[in-house]
Amino acid sequence: MAKEELRSISRNLQELQKKLSLLIDSFQNNSKLPQHSRISLDSDDGVSRLGSASSEVVAFMKSPVGQYLDRHPFLAFTLLVFIVMSAVPVGFFLLIVMLTSLAALLGVIILEGLVIAVGGLSLLCILCGLGFVSLIMSGMMIASYVVVSSLINYWFSPRPLTQQNTNGDFLPAMKSADFEGLYQE
Repeated sequence: MAKEELRSISRNLQELQKKLSLLIDSFQNNSKLPQHSRISLDSDDGVSRLGSASSEVVAFMKSPVGQYLDRHPFLAFTLLVFIVMSAVPVGFFLLIVMLTSLAALLGVIILEGLVIAVGGLSLLCILCGLGFVSLIMSGMMIASYVVVSSLINYWFSPRPLTQQNTNGDFLPAMKSADFEGLYQE
């Protein structure tokens, strides 16, 4: 009875795999993705793979800035945290600029200059603060990674073996020369 259940489970899994392959094929045939970026389930090792990397990423990594950031991962991580954190303030600033430009079309030119100047100074202060916060956050993340990995390496490192004494006690290996001179009268 257990063999019948295993066979039915195996058949069910094969049917599900065929249905999944048909579903993915129908999506890929109806999509406008290039052929090299489509998902393939029929690979040799049975693992889904995506196509080759984007040419823009390869071009950036070959540039001097990409090579510099590749050699300095802490700076790259700090830059990434800064860019992610500054997206919202920059978006708000651009929204204010567009709204004030719309108001300028209606004749409020002086107000536009004042709002853009105040907004620009505010954005400068916010971006400086975010740069400092991103530097601190990435430093703390890197430091905690180093501490945790050091603790894990310490906890799971092999310990020195102890030697068994003639009495049957387990004692750390110690030379008799270590005891000489300790109790001299």
